[in-house]
Amino acid sequence: MKDALEQETEQVMAEDLQEEDTVSAGEAEESESVAGEGDSREGEEKKSEKKFFQKKQDKKTAALEEKIAELEDKTMRQMAEFENFRKRTEKEKSMMFETGAKSVIEKILPVIDNFERGLAAIEPDNKDSFYEGMCMIHKQMLAELEKIGVTPIEALGKEFDPNFHNAVMQVASEELESGMVAQELQKGYLYRETVVRYSMVAVVE
Repeated sequence: MKDALEQETEQVMAEDLQEEDTVSAGEAEESESVAGEGDSREGEEKKSEKKFFQKKQDKKTAALEEKIAELEDKTMRQMAEFENFRKRTEKEKSMMFETGAKSVIEKILPVIDNFERGLAAIEPDNKDSFYEGMCMIHKQMLAELEKIGVTPIEALGKEFDPNFHNAVMQVASEELESGMVAQELQKGYLYRETVVRYSMVAVVE
């Protein structure tokens, strides 16, 4: 009888152990399932967070690129405006210099006219060393004017050109054709291809 009781006790303990193993296995499987779901959810959250920050970074990059393009365009416009200003300033400066130079030349020309009249008035017999000295000074003056761009206008024997000549009278001539300059009453001058003073001439009828 004792043996039968022991066998029954052992069988009950075995069944209890088997039940505990089954429950433990189920709990383990449930824990693994929950853990798997947690890992999956965490992975999705990380992906979503990564996409959010990437989108935010893309927007920031696009804004910076737009700002850079705007600044580059503004810089190019300012450089173009400065270049135009520089060219305009140089042109105005050149024009002011030209105007000032012409003003000085116009004041010098009457002095040269009087110089030439004085040399022309000297009789051939009185053309001594003093006269030769004055001729040299006259040539020096004309040479210095030529260095800065002042040159006399050719008129005598040339065809009348209203761009360079100012006709004040008409004369008859057997040697020259009609419309030709027969006399030069006052010499004209150019300053760098611009007329400073027109030649005052007499034209053949």
